[in-house]
Amino acid sequence: MVEQVEYVVVGLGAFGSATAYALARGGADVLGLEQFELGHVRGASHDTSRILRHSYHTPGYVALTVAAYDDWASLEREAGERLVTVVGGLDLFPAEATVPVTDHTGSLSANDVPYEVLEPSEVQQRFPQFVLPPGTVGLYQQRAAIVPAARGTQTMQQMARAHGARLQDRCAVTAVRDRGDAGIDVDAGGQTYRCRRLVVCADAWTNRVLEGLDVRLPLKTTQEQFSYFAPADPAAFAPGRMPLWIWLGEQSFYGFPCYGEATVKVAQDCGGPPVTGDSRSFDPDPGREALVADFVARTLPGIGRPVRSKTCLYTLTPERDFALGPVPGHSAAFAAIGAGHGFKFSPTIGRLLAELATTGECTADIGPFRLDRPVMVDPPPVDEWAV
Repeated sequence: MVEQVEYVVVGLGAFGSATAYALARGGADVLGLEQFELGHVRGASHDTSRILRHSYHTPGYVALTVAAYDDWASLEREAGERLVTVVGGLDLFPAEATVPVTDHTGSLSANDVPYEVLEPSEVQQRFPQFVLPPGTVGLYQQRAAIVPAARGTQTMQQMARAHGARLQDRCAVTAVRDRGDAGIDVDAGGQTYRCRRLVVCADAWTNRVLEGLDVRLPLKTTQEQFSYFAPADPAAFAPGRMPLWIWLGEQSFYGFPCYGEATVKVAQDCGGPPVTGDSRSFDPDPGREALVADFVARTLPGIGRPVRSKTCLYTLTPERDFALGPVPGHSAAFAAIGAGHGFKFSPTIGRLLAELATTGECTADIGPFRLDRPVMVDPPPVDEWAV
């Protein structure tokens, strides 16, 4: 038997949960399918904290962050739950920065987003936790915030269900077939669902889902790692005294103030080994923990030692821009990849995917993110992942 459903969303991490919520909120008949349990820790939507910020290297991304703040606020109002914690944000550009600070300042200015440019002495006067090498430039934006990863995703799932969406976990997709004008068939959990539109938010498992559509995207999955440090004086690293921060050197790092507990979360960005969603390990790498500990010992000497480390996945496009839009050759199928920096945009990406699925158009310029853009069709031999 084939069950008819209007929309099927595959993958119920942050993007998929946001899409199911946006579709159901608009009154659509929505089925969400997740191969693992809801809230699982195998992908990129778990743990405590993610960064929400305006500072990006292109005006298009900054414009999308403006929408993201609005969409998080809308979710908070409807859910009756506080999800955004403003703590201020500091981007640090050392002399050998991989991205010019002017890319960020120009993009912020183009969107009328206020910021401050700080010399090392000004950074250290305002935030004495930092010890910075000469030549470092600080870019501060007051509105930068923390959003909760697992709790934010769970909230979107709860709101999707409140609007009538059916969310089925432990229900892996085994086949997808495009039936043309009849719709798309999705086999999952021993049942075939025929939908008018399919939205794939399966992250590291995206190509497995798209295989039935004869589509393969040039994606690379890496296993990343983050560590929690226990400062001797947690109050010195509390929100209000310590901002979230990003170090944009040849090796990029980022970190948070204390959030929910008396620890400080720090990670290297894009430093992990290539894996698959199924082959990855959950065991932290002591060498990578030591790399992060060595960096923060020099830069944040009061941070203490790591007390635990965890792993997650990044699913990356060749240049680390999002993949978002129609699946090439299949007008009834859509997909999205966050490329390791997408969580902050989750409510917005879900809304845009819902707009695309229902009308074929959306309220943002997604041209740079299309799945058939040149770099996705003919990827370069070198990956460039700085954001």
